[in-house]
Amino acid sequence: MRLGFVGLGAMGELIVPRLMAAGHDVTGWNRSREKATPLIAQGMRWADTPRDVAQKSEIVFSIVTDAKAVHAVALGPDGVVSGIGKGCVFIDMSTIEPDESRAIAAEFAKAGAIMLDGPLSGSPVTVKAGQASIMIGGDEKAYERVKPVLLAIGPKVMRIGGNGLACQMKIAVNLLLMVEVICFGEAVALAEKGGVARDVALDAVLKSVAASPVLGYRGPFILEGKMPDVPLADVTLQQKDMLLALNLGRALGSPVPLAAAANEMMNACRGMGIDANDFVVAHQVYRRLGGQT
Repeated sequence: MRLGFVGLGAMGELIVPRLMAAGHDVTGWNRSREKATPLIAQGMRWADTPRDVAQKSEIVFSIVTDAKAVHAVALGPDGVVSGIGKGCVFIDMSTIEPDESRAIAAEFAKAGAIMLDGPLSGSPVTVKAGQASIMIGGDEKAYERVKPVLLAIGPKVMRIGGNGLACQMKIAVNLLLMVEVICFGEAVALAEKGGVARDVALDAVLKSVAASPVLGYRGPFILEGKMPDVPLADVTLQQKDMLLALNLGRALGSPVPLAAAANEMMNACRGMGIDANDFVVAHQVYRRLGGQT
């Protein structure tokens, strides 16, 4: 199929090659063309605006930082909506507020097109391994049309419900992920404080019933010299999603006390000046608060 991709950052630059490897013709756009150079070398076509991408595509994907960025690339003067064809599908994979996603979807409906929210659950590690999962919110018939394309990105694809509900589910999943990783740091710091060597504590956790995929690839980051130079998700990026969970909990009247506690650990990371690291660095906060060097 003729596909478009808007936003070629840490995730987009990994998704596009998977789509091309599946035989699709991909046209892309990014705010800075330099970011797209390796993808162009691999065969991706370049477009000067999101509108141009949409004019050349049957399905257009986007994955950008936040709702403001989605509005800009989707509804701006040269946005996707101004170039998308009748009956074509726009899939936004960004993690944004459900109501924001629904409002954007309404504008696409006015233009005779279809928008699905399709946030991706996984890190660059899982995308590279072909194990990312995709949740879809929106029209069921449109979902069935695009599902074969989505399976080129990852094997776990499911429709959550109507527009905005995939965004809501992604926020809930990210809440669980963040609390789990931060609690992992708390547990290891506690074991260390009592005399267990850090590498032994890590190995014990990863061999226990508490082990999970996210701890499997993130846990080793806490070992000396293992923190990645380019974080999978730094403190600021991850805290953005935590704030989405807190705001959603407030809006729905659903208690999220563990999210609030985890968010305070993100604040502590920032206060200690270690926020440029992957957010598993919260382990260092626990150590310092416990008097460990």
